[in-house]
This record gives sequence, C-alpha cells and structure tokens, in this order.
Amino acid sequence: MGAGADVLAAWVQRTGSQAGKRTHEDARFAFYGRVSTEDWQDPVTSRTRQRDQARALVAGHGMIVAEFFDNGQSRTLPWARRPQAAALVAALADPDRGWDAVVIGEYERAFYGSQYTSMAPLFEHYGIQLWMPEVGGRVDWHAEDHEQIMLALGLSSKREITRTRIRVRTAMAAQTREQGRYLGGRPPYGYRLADAGPHPNKAHAAWGRRAHRLEPNPDTAPVVSWMFAQRRTGLGGRGPCAVTAPAVAAGAWPSQRRCFGSVLAAVVPHPSPVGAPGVTDGSGRTGVGTRYPPDWRR
Repeated sequence: MGAGADVLAAWVQRTGSQAGKRTHEDARFAFYGRVSTEDWQDPVTSRTRQRDQARALVAGHGMIVAEFFDNGQSRTLPWARRPQAAALVAALADPDRGWDAVVIGEYERAFYGSQYTSMAPLFEHYGIQLWMPEVGGRVDWHAEDHEQIMLALGLSSKREITRTRIRVRTAMAAQTREQGRYLGGRPPYGYRLADAGPHPNKAHAAWGRRAHRLEPNPDTAPVVSWMFAQRRTGLGGRGPCAVTAPAVAAGAWPSQRRCFGSVLAAVVPHPSPVGAPGVTDGSGRTGVGTRYPPDWRR
C-alpha cells in the first residue's frame, strides 16, 4: 500500500506541475507602449523596439494578444488622459477582454512619478498581472523589494523630465542672451528675422540650415520705441493707459485693449526694449516682452 501511495503521489505531482506549466505558458498579455513625440523619435521604430522587449520578457510564459500604444503622449500625463492607456483601463472591468496580464517594454514608457502607486491597486483589484523588464518578469504587489524598485524608478523618471526641462530652459536663455540666437516662434512685434550664419549644430549645417537672430524691424520698431518713450515720460501724469489713446482714436488699436500699462510697467525698467537681445519681461522670456497685434499701425 505504501508503494501504491508513492506512485499516486508522484503522478499527482507530475500532472499538477504540467497543468500549472500549461496555465503559465498560456497567459494572455496586453502590451502597452508610448512615444512622446514624432519629431525626435520614429514612432514605428520605437513601437517595434518596445514590443520586442515585451515579447522577449514573456517568452515561455504566454503571448501578446492585444496592443495599446499611445503616440505623441507625454509620460507626465496620467493614464486617464492618454487615449490608449485610458482604453486599457476601461477594459479592465470587462470579463471578456481577452487578456490576463499587462506587459510593458520599459518603465518610463508607462509610469511617471507616483503613477505606479495609483495604478497598481487597480490592476490587483481586477486580478491583472503586470510584467516589466526592471523586475525581470511579473511584479509582486506585496513584495517589499519590488515596491522599493517601483518607487525608485518613479523618482528617476520624474527627475529625468525635471532635469531636462531646467537644462533646456537655461540653455535657451543663455543662447538668446549671449549669442542673440532666435529660437523659433513668431518674432515679437518690432523685430524681424535676420541671417546669423551657418547653424551651430554641424549636422544641421551640413543640410544647409542657417541660424537666425532678431533685429529691429525698421517699419515697426519705431512704434515700440515711441510707446516706451511715452511710458518713461509719464505722459504728463495721465497714466500708462494713455499710451494707446491716439491709436484708439485713429482706429488702429482695438478699444478693448486700450490699457496695458501693467505690461509696459513690467518691461520698461530694462534699458533697451527694442534691438537688444536678452530683454525680458521679468519671467525669463526673451524679446520685447509682449506681442502686439499684427495689424498695429502708427
């Protein structure tokens, strides 16, 4: 009887492990990916790379049966504001959704800051597994080391965005202030674009692209200079709103925009409102400090 029990136990163990293996290998995954911009990344290449990483991660554990990919969506946006991520979340409550787990190609494509902390309970509630390369497979909702890894990745993801934003802003301000560089957008009223030689980036210069700078527009710069001169003189005690009074009377300035004294008051302390690079309005933005209507005439 003892030998028969051993045979039965061996059979149960063998068949049980095989059944468990079949269930594990038959897992159905939904792939989620994201690309933030089409200008600096190729969406097709990025999507393929992320999907290949996800496929390699779940190889031997199941197959990807659904895809959700957000194109042109920043990681800083919550899942509810990303169209495909929102569709994935909406499908969680559907018992016929056709998949049992979510796999991503890399953490930063899905989460930012504390987004994982808010999404994990939702996945756990609906019995959805989350797989990612950073933990080598399935995320354990209750493992302390996995939670610490997710928190560290969230902080790193947020730090990357913050550091890049600060670096770009300070670099753009320095380029405008020190080099007189024009960094794009509509030239402020009173300025026009002028050629500044070959593009400083060698790759762009090789394509024949040129750098640009701002210079006073001979047709409109006197208008701006006149307005600032009037503001400096105090307009005989009549106040800054009187600057536009002649233009309003002549029909060259909309009456509802008559008073913009606060703008002039913020910009006028700078020594040269027109023609000097790096003039700001106190907020770090460069240029004249305000954008005047395109139909303004003296």
